[in-house]
Amino acid sequence: MKKYISLIFIFGFLFFFQSCSSQGSLDSKTVDALVDSQELTFYAQRANPTNYDVIKVMNSMPNSTSTRILELNGDYTITITKDNLEVVLPYFGRLFNPSFGNTDKNSYRFTSKDFKIDKSQNKKGKWTLRIKPNDVSNVDEINLEVFKNGKAFVSIRSSDRQPITYDGYVSKNEEKAKEKEKL
Repeated sequence: MKKYISLIFIFGFLFFFQSCSSQGSLDSKTVDALVDSQELTFYAQRANPTNYDVIKVMNSMPNSTSTRILELNGDYTITITKDNLEVVLPYFGRLFNPSFGNTDKNSYRFTSKDFKIDKSQNKKGKWTLRIKPNDVSNVDEINLEVFKNGKAFVSIRSSDRQPITYDGYVSKNEEKAKEKEKL
């Protein structure tokens, strides 16, 4: 009887992880086409602050852990088009020049019309996009690494705060509902 229970548990465990690993994955040709077109959206699933003090503070909050706070719901994105870069990402970390009373500037929320993208691909098929926004004062560089299965890793280097990274995936750009309503 114990054998059957353990076998059911093992197969259930494997089935669960198989279904989780298939979420958000693309084939390599689709990923190559997305990166080549430079028309893609990065969806953040997790924020990874580089300062351990931030994680300690999050763990000290009652009825909360840093694990739950840092898991993101997919509303946070980086949208790249030919002439527009739109970044909407939360920030967890130390600000060197905080703007008191204006919480809009405490996260990464900006639109850039003047930016440069340098892209390269390694032998294993991983793409690296180095995005340099020229009209945003506090962001030096955004590094977007896109793997063959569509998973992605973003690191943001800024002049007024500690670095932060995000895990997520890339997808094709969606038309905004507001633009559809205008038509």
